[in-house]
Parts: sequence; C-alpha cells; structure tokens
Amino acid sequence: MQLTRLPQNVLDVGTGTGIWAMDFADQFPSAEVVGTDISPIQPAWVPPNCKFEIDDAQMPWTWSVNHFDFVHIRNLHGSISDWPALYAQCFRHTKPGGLIEELEFDIATKSDKVGPDHVFVQWNNLFAECGEKMGRTFKVAAQMKQQIIDAGFVDVVEKKWKVPIGEWTSDPKLKLVGQYTLLFLDQSLEGFALYMLKEIMGWKYDEIQVLVAKMRQALRDWRLYPYYEITLVYGRKPEGS
Repeated sequence: MQLTRLPQNVLDVGTGTGIWAMDFADQFPSAEVVGTDISPIQPAWVPPNCKFEIDDAQMPWTWSVNHFDFVHIRNLHGSISDWPALYAQCFRHTKPGGLIEELEFDIATKSDKVGPDHVFVQWNNLFAECGEKMGRTFKVAAQMKQQIIDAGFVDVVEKKWKVPIGEWTSDPKLKLVGQYTLLFLDQSLEGFALYMLKEIMGWKYDEIQVLVAKMRQALRDWRLYPYYEITLVYGRKPEGS
C-alpha cells in the first residue's frame, strides 16, 4: 500500500514481537508508532519513536477519537472473537483520510494434486472446527474485506498471493520463500496441534503425533506443489466522517 501522506500516529494491533512496529518506526522517524499486545514479549531496545503497551484490542480503546493516521493488523486469525467490533474501533479511532491495512494468511495448506481425503484437507478442517469451537475464527482472510467495508472504510482493496511451501517453484525468490516457509511450518506444526487438538478437540498425544508426522511428510513432497494463500486488505476512512 502506498501512503499518500506521512503518518504521524500509527497503531500496530497485536504487535507480537514488535518487528513490524520497529521497522515502520525506522522507516518513518517523524511518526509515533504504538504497538499493542496482551503479551509483553517485545524488546526493550527500540527506536525512539516506537513504544509498546500491554493492551487487549478487544476491550474498549482509550485513545482519542480520530487519533491514528494508520492502523496496521497482521496475523491475528484465531485471536479475535468479534472482528466487526474490532474494525468498528479501528474506524472510530482513525482520522478522516487515515488508513487501515490488514494481512492474514489462510491456515489451509493447499495443493491442486490432492483429493478430499488427503491429510492437508483433514488438517484444514480440524483447525477450522477448532476456531469455531473457540469462537475465534481462523477464516478471517476470507471475511475481512467485506467486514472492513461494513465498518465504514472506503476505497477498500484486496490482494492475494500464493506462497509456496518448499523448493518446488522455479522462481529463485519464491524458492527461497518456500524454504523459509517449510522451515517455519516444520517447526510449528507440533505446537499448533498440541494446543488445538489436545485442549480444544480432546485428542490423545499419540494421535496428534501421527497426524503431525503425516503433515510433515506431505509438506516435503514437492510433487504435491503445496502452498498457502496470504490476503492483504487496505482502505481509507472517508474525509468528513
């Protein structure tokens, strides 16, 4: 997204490690960047124009109305119980003419080479069910454009990309992306599954390990051309609103 004016007040909702907020603060030294999260895992050494606050984005926001030039959200799928309420707060606290941007990845591992009984489909369905049981959907990527429009933002744009898993693509840049993606997923599968399937679905430990092993094997099968999708949505609060 191209910024049409230099932002002065920027909010990173669910900042996590704070890496986006710090990078943005470095790139725009005149901006004041605030990153919020319920977990205090951000570093202490940060740019002078960046700060972090412990805050639950689902609670009523305490900032002034029409305060932020830019609100950024990324990878909060499975974390929010009421997305329309979150977008309504974003709209209320964004200045007229200010921007919202959200990037989410689809948790569904995809392949055009597998059938409905494949482990990819089983994994995807299980996590979708977990999200519904928790009341915190993992399907936000498919819903956020319309919900951001419903909140009142205009000129809303949606863009989608396929991200390869593994080295099967011939494009050198995407091949590197695929290497890192496979590494990330390989190291994360067990952690994802142990919490979701054990705590939410009531699976036994051995059952989870079998499913994780099948997923790891399938992700490494380049003949399947596995990938997932990321979705970017951005829009603007109307002037005079």
